[in-house]
Amino acid sequence: MQNEQKDFSLSLVRIFDNVLLTEEEALSKGYFSDLSIAELHTLDAIGPYEARTMTETANDLGITTGTLTVAIDRLLKKGYVTRDRDTVDRRIVRISLTKNGKLACRIHQKFHSVLAQRILDPYTPEERAMLIKMTNEIDEFVKSQLLRYSDKKQIRKTAHEVANDNRRRIE
Repeated sequence: MQNEQKDFSLSLVRIFDNVLLTEEEALSKGYFSDLSIAELHTLDAIGPYEARTMTETANDLGITTGTLTVAIDRLLKKGYVTRDRDTVDRRIVRISLTKNGKLACRIHQKFHSVLAQRILDPYTPEERAMLIKMTNEIDEFVKSQLLRYSDKKQIRKTAHEVANDNRRRIE
């Protein structure tokens, strides 16, 4: 039993590391090589459709608005986002993606889509369903562990939750 746990643990760590490394390599060799992974995930959190407040976006990312401000300043200089004051309440700052920001966001989402497709392709529909079920259970368990160890009221949303929120805003 110990060997199974050790093998599984090593596999999880390798998968996590290799997905990040693959994402970084693809990004560094692509059209958006001026973006970091963190900046790309910030673009994803903003989403390609409607303007969002700084507070909403910071909460989704599990960071402070001050930390987000630094990231947005960099993304503004690079031409990926715009920042505007709300026309009704000037205290509210809204951020949205530029055309280039939307393109980067779509390409990043495509990267993850292709990755998932290539992982699932070799399996039968029944095996895919089982793999998805087990992956969701692992995700829920890890999320529950994060909540257990975190003293924050607001935990960073998972990429899955951010994607679902973006989809809901579209509909």
